Amino acid sequence: MEIKGHRRLAACLALVLTCFASTASAQWKLDGERSRLSFISVKNAAVGESHTFKSLVGFVNAGGSAQVGIDLNSVDTAIPIRDERMRELLFETGSYPSANITTEVDPAVMQHARAAPTVTTVSLLVELHGKSATYDATVVVSAGEDGSLHVATREPIVLDVGDFDLGTGVTALRTVAGLASISTSVPVSAYLVFKPD
Repeated sequence: MEIKGHRRLAACLALVLTCFASTASAQWKLDGERSRLSFISVKNAAVGESHTFKSLVGFVNAGGSAQVGIDLNSVDTAIPIRDERMRELLFETGSYPSANITTEVDPAVMQHARAAPTVTTVSLLVELHGKSATYDATVVVSAGEDGSLHVATREPIVLDVGDFDLGTGVTALRTVAGLASISTSVPVSAYLVFKPD
């Protein structure tokens, strides 16, 4: 049953990406195998742990419009029971299976990145759990010899779970795990590789 659900979600994300790509004339498509999106949770005010998402889709077009879709069911904390609790108690993937990030990158930056890594600041619109919030991020844009476009955060972006109405989920995780605390500030880092489409 769970496998079928994942297949339906993957098909849905693929369809969304196809629609965006066709309307935005995508030039680069996210290489999910080479890309990484990770976040850090801090429990009991002292123990930090890094987690990732295994399934990402996305694109960048020639005009600099970029989008990344995240399959929240693909969360990977290296502990299966914790993955399940995050899906069910925090993200509530039955109702909110995916998150979305959109931004605009200056085409001049992408052009300059062909010659040398280029640092720029972008505004990210993050849509998660039925809510949305905007964050500024400093990223390094560079080009690969194969024509790929690489985008990496220069430092973590700190998300506030309150912006996405996730406070109740954090409390539920803390209670079920018997923890004294879980930080509501979450550092997120990304290394994204977009290959020519």
